[in-house]
Amino acid sequence: MTTLTFEDFKPGHFGTFGPRHVTREEILTYAAEYDPQPMHLDEAAAAKSMLKGLSGSGWHLCSLMMRMMFDGFIGRTASMGSPGVNEMRWLSPLRPGDDLTLDIEVAEARVSRSRPETGIVTFKGVVKNAAGVTLCEMVSPIIVRRRADAAAE
Repeated sequence: MTTLTFEDFKPGHFGTFGPRHVTREEILTYAAEYDPQPMHLDEAAAAKSMLKGLSGSGWHLCSLMMRMMFDGFIGRTASMGSPGVNEMRWLSPLRPGDDLTLDIEVAEARVSRSRPETGIVTFKGVVKNAAGVTLCEMVSPIIVRRRADAAAE
């Protein structure tokens, strides 16, 4: 499998990943362990919430996005980690039965000034359901080895 390096990430659309089906059971399991709010666990309480029905935690959606990114490209990238997330927005609820698709855009790619053997690639990820409704958007940089440095390893 080819290792992706900094030079492989040009600004613009990078890829579309998925679909990833989300079940009611996994929404309930995740919520029970990590975000036990009523709108994530109880149908009746969820119906009365501003979400108007059972919905997955936004943190669950972030975890699904990360897994889709890893399976799609990060798992074969010469990544050295991320300094954090610049922006995360939850725009619509994650629902049982949703089929998620992740679109990744390279928003910026620049050589690191302090460590020129690496580059900083800023990704914009957008998760949509099968109806095309955007559920969340994330902007996050990762530090990626440059090709010459990765080849020397």
